[in-house]
Amino acid sequence: MIVTALQNAVLSLRRIRRDDRAVAAVEFALIVPLLITLYLGSIEAAALFTVDKRVSSISSTIGDLVAQWDPEKEGALSTGTGGKLTDYMNASTGIMSPYTTSGLKIVVSLVQVKNNGDTKTLWSTANTGSAKTLNAAYSDASIATSTRMNQVSRGGCVIAAEVTYSYLPVLGAVFTTAINLRHTNYFLPRFGSSEPIDLDTQNVAANGCTNQT
Repeated sequence: MIVTALQNAVLSLRRIRRDDRAVAAVEFALIVPLLITLYLGSIEAAALFTVDKRVSSISSTIGDLVAQWDPEKEGALSTGTGGKLTDYMNASTGIMSPYTTSGLKIVVSLVQVKNNGDTKTLWSTANTGSAKTLNAAYSDASIATSTRMNQVSRGGCVIAAEVTYSYLPVLGAVFTTAINLRHTNYFLPRFGSSEPIDLDTQNVAANGCTNQT
């Protein structure tokens, strides 16, 4: 009886070893979490890419609109409720739709670039929070003295449009914390970089763009 029991046990073990009917199910169960993570990650990555493009579009759009302002014909660029620059900012936020604009900040500045490449913020305004410090250097690597933008704008002014956005992934499966996006675009004023574009709240001297002090 003992021998028979041992033989039956050996036969059972051999059958189990040869039985591969559940291998596919086990393998599938092992890779399902990875597949789900990859799927959700691809969705979040695509959404992040879309939002980043829209942040860049807002920066380029509002910077281009301000650069088209003609100070001789249209005077100072108005801010506040109903102001032209305020309208530009409000309209630009529509680019973010259907994503929320609660984490969106737009800062537009008039930056003097001196002959030696040094920068100076002549005026700055933001849709929310604080703007750039007036009369201080405009600290941004994309307009450093070694950059092409700095070199072509020396002796005049540029419009700097900086947009930052705190993007919180919808699913939160892969990216669990907010991701800070930032884009800054620079534009030479269409009607000459030597004539400053004034704000109604922050006037610039007529020679503000060319003054080297």
